[in-house]
Amino acid sequence: MSACVPTHATDSAHASRDHEPHAPPPGKFHKFRKFRIAGADVSASIAVFLIALPLSLGIALATGAPLQAGLVAAAVGGLVAGWLGGSPLQVSGPAAGLTVVTADLIHQYGWRTTCAITVLAGIAQLGLGCLRVARSALAVSPAVVHGMLAGIGVTIAVAQLHIVLGGTPQSSVLDNLRALPAQLADAQPSALSISALTLAVLLLWPRIPGRMGKALRVVPAPLVSVAAATAVAVFAGLSVAKVDLPSWSSHALAGLPEGPVLGLIAAVLTTTLVCSVQSLLGAVAVDKLVSGRRDVLSGGGRSDLNRELLGQGAANAVSGVLGGLPVAGVAVRSVANVRAGAVSRNSTMLHGVWVVVAALLMVPLLELIPLAALAALVMAVGIQMVSLNHIRTITRHREILVYTTTTLGVVFLGVLEGVAIGVAVAVAVALHRLARTRITHIEEDGIHHVRVRGQLTFLAVPRLSRALHLAPQGAAIIVELDGSFMDHAAYEALQCWQDAHTAQGGTVEVTGRAGTRIAEPASASHSCCRPWTAWRNHHCDRPQETPQGEERPSGYQLASGISAFQRNTAPHVRGELARLAREGQQPSQLFLTCADSRLVTSMITSSGPGDLFVVRNVGNLVPLPGAESGDDSVAAAIEYAVDVLQVRSITVCGHSGCGAMQALLNTPPGGAQTPLKRWLRHGTPSLERMAAHKKEGWARLAGRAPADAVEQLCLTNVVQQLEHLRGHESVARRMAEGSLELHGMYFHVGEAQSYLLTESQDDVFDQVTPSPHEGSPREEPPTRVKV
Repeated sequence: MSACVPTHATDSAHASRDHEPHAPPPGKFHKFRKFRIAGADVSASIAVFLIALPLSLGIALATGAPLQAGLVAAAVGGLVAGWLGGSPLQVSGPAAGLTVVTADLIHQYGWRTTCAITVLAGIAQLGLGCLRVARSALAVSPAVVHGMLAGIGVTIAVAQLHIVLGGTPQSSVLDNLRALPAQLADAQPSALSISALTLAVLLLWPRIPGRMGKALRVVPAPLVSVAAATAVAVFAGLSVAKVDLPSWSSHALAGLPEGPVLGLIAAVLTTTLVCSVQSLLGAVAVDKLVSGRRDVLSGGGRSDLNRELLGQGAANAVSGVLGGLPVAGVAVRSVANVRAGAVSRNSTMLHGVWVVVAALLMVPLLELIPLAALAALVMAVGIQMVSLNHIRTITRHREILVYTTTTLGVVFLGVLEGVAIGVAVAVAVALHRLARTRITHIEEDGIHHVRVRGQLTFLAVPRLSRALHLAPQGAAIIVELDGSFMDHAAYEALQCWQDAHTAQGGTVEVTGRAGTRIAEPASASHSCCRPWTAWRNHHCDRPQETPQGEERPSGYQLASGISAFQRNTAPHVRGELARLAREGQQPSQLFLTCADSRLVTSMITSSGPGDLFVVRNVGNLVPLPGAESGDDSVAAAIEYAVDVLQVRSITVCGHSGCGAMQALLNTPPGGAQTPLKRWLRHGTPSLERMAAHKKEGWARLAGRAPADAVEQLCLTNVVQQLEHLRGHESVARRMAEGSLELHGMYFHVGEAQSYLLTESQDDVFDQVTPSPHEGSPREEPPTRVKV
């Protein structure tokens, strides 16, 4: 879950539209700034290029395409997708995930028709991007996606094993497996030794210990392994097949597609599917990597997935026309780009430039590379696509059946067929879980409990009826429904039985997960507050009673809520909380707000565990440094969040109907100095600010004046506390460095409406409006406090 409040949501949406934060607004003319490329982008582009060069040649070899096609795809992916795409730091090019698809197309239709299919797939991606359906592609089950990649990885590894042994791969996995014993018996020592050296260097290079290892790891392991194998082959004079790059003048370009229409349509759909899903998932993964960095990216915000799909479509169309392989976002290169410190799309584009230079000027060097070294490199990539971490995660979520069937389908039938089988199995598993309902009946202390675990549909009505009729006439029965759905048939069956049982002198109570009554009028309900519910029948001010009419102890509500958490929520969040426990907290911002019980920070900011460092006090006050309050807790929290946790922003959030502000307005000066009065002295500057700005203009809400003096003071207090924040040494230092932002926020409880302090106007809180759909950019500029 993203660690952001609405301030960041609007910033991200705005940045995801423009990506360049200094772009002039529409309708205004500005002088062009001098084009500059950050040094971090230059160094990162070189690191990515050194990885992309051998991998591009290896993937072209694995597909059976001309080796130059891999270089064309790498260059186009860097220049076109890097320029037009919506994920500035994602690096595109020929991907291992497309190897099986492309190899099959070349085998069936030939190279020129494969290029035409790539062009058509690019056009299809452009169409999908225009329809803005990119985010819906992420609805595919991760088990299907990872199963598809694992199946492709197995296919790649088995095929490249033949080249590693000095032979030639067959057209299918089964054929490769059948030919493997003969190939092992006829292995060529020279090719095998080169492959073994490549794999050894690839495995050991990242594990060199000490300072020397840290310095050497600046050079990517794929480049070192291929370079070492090439050097040994050249100096030892080994007789092995090597890279053969024909003249660019004879490079084959795209031709008119030839073949059965249905087959070509299926080929285009398969290529479009694999390219799109891999690129979009890669963009999301890059966002997660970028969110963990402490520096400020000029790319800004989340990836614009629809724009990324358009960029990938344009890259595939251009690559196909120029005789290149299909293009998609590549995880290995993207991770290297982020970890190398890239700060904008210039890194991705520069890597494409270096590929063009290498393809034109380094042909003699490239032709020294043994094919066995490239095959070993690609085989290692294929093995890595079968991720044990993914398997463990999928097993924990009980989706291993979906993963396994998808993997086997891709390996033995093909990518499109395997994905179709995986989706069908995923749907069947979801339907099975929806229909699976566990119904139990137990008797405790003379009360019969009928517990329903799962969704209550017509399929479970017979079992529900049997369990209900186990209780004798006139008995007290509690029916506990632990599910989020009850269809009409189940409702009628339950209601009819309830009416009959109560008519015979029995009592029936229908409850939810935490023992709260449901299916009755609000006036008769005694609901226990639980987070993340629809809050129907919400009457927490009434005493909780047992079915026999005895008043429950005061701690019942707390114990009941904790019990519900342990039973229903803990199993779902245990894995995430375990990760947070291992890694420690890394919140992105400090959220300072009032202790009012109606202000639920996680709800109004859509945040979760580990996202916010929250400080709550009466009146959301920030004492000035050195103030005599007898309480340094707020200052300590600010220092810890800014200096230790390195948060990137601080938000001060006030709210409507604040009791502290009412007390400031209504309490006369003097009198006994109670702890509350001593604390509220830190709000006196807000009172003075409101009085001083009466003529100049008060803090206000956009579109309307404050409802009363209390709301006026609530708004003014947020602005004043931001001024107090700037007085803290750690905050002032980070703001001077440009690594910390301050935000003001006001939440109207009764309207459930958030307002943000704007940058364009002084002391004006602008209403936050929902975007048309997730990921779509807002038309308004980002709202944040002027610092």
